[in-house]
Amino acid sequence: MARVYLDTNFLIDIAEKRDNIRIRDYYQHKIIASSLSFHILAYTFKYKIPSDKLKRLVTYFTVVPLSEDIIQKSLSGPIGDFEDNIQLHSAAVAECDYFLTNDKEILKMKFFGKCEIRNKLNKLT
Repeated sequence: MARVYLDTNFLIDIAEKRDNIRIRDYYQHKIIASSLSFHILAYTFKYKIPSDKLKRLVTYFTVVPLSEDIIQKSLSGPIGDFEDNIQLHSAAVAECDYFLTNDKEILKMKFFGKCEIRNKLNKLT
């Protein structure tokens, strides 16, 4: 079982059922995301709280809390986008094997620490 981190854009694709990506496709893995990602999802799509959809979705994830340590590390990089850095450092803190994203800038990195960066088209081993 791999530890799989979902970037916010990937989480949004699952929540909004885009590109035929379904959460069940990752059941055999430990699925991880930042608490920030759920905030961005709810804010972007104006989910009314309480939200059964959001409550259900969260149950599939191990949620990495946004911490001062993650923020401090994110202020130093590795790339120029603070939110992307939060995602990358959250995956590192959670000791993830894979980081799934649609972000072209992040995909160029290939790895962040021990975490292999992939897009949604790749199959996980």
